[in-house]
Amino acid sequence: MKKLYYLTLPILAGLALPAKAVCPVCVIAVGAGLGLSEYLGIDDAIAGIWIGGLLVSMIAWTINWFNKKNYSFGNKDLRDILTAIIYYAMVIWPLMTKKFIGRPGNELWGLDKLALGIFIGSVAFLAATLWYNQIKKRRGRAHFAFQKVAMPVGALLIFSFVFYFLTR
Repeated sequence: MKKLYYLTLPILAGLALPAKAVCPVCVIAVGAGLGLSEYLGIDDAIAGIWIGGLLVSMIAWTINWFNKKNYSFGNKDLRDILTAIIYYAMVIWPLMTKKFIGRPGNELWGLDKLALGIFIGSVAFLAATLWYNQIKKRRGRAHFAFQKVAMPVGALLIFSFVFYFLTR
């Protein structure tokens, strides 16, 4: 099954369409990082960081797609909030029902490691993306090539290293 996953990921990545929200390279990097962490047996907190980043990226992509198609469903703010809730529910609910979240002894600071990682990864990815957008708005362009990719993925990498040392 893992071989099938690693074979289909590049194919799906090649089919990804460009988006203005968060670039497809970010999504591919997050997905690859998550698959690799599972394969290597990396701690749940670190895997959660990448899940959180992927969720924020997919939410941004979806909202951008809705905006391109001019789908507001009556209220854009409500649409965006419901989009985020649906994505998080589609990920967290199965993780809870399959006992990936809520396992006894799988805690850090009294919180489930996977849930904590998802929260930290979501906040880090969102903050880095918003920071990039602020830089680009103020400057008119990025400081360097692929800064749009480097900042959110870099934030996830930094927090992954921090949590690596916290959970050893």
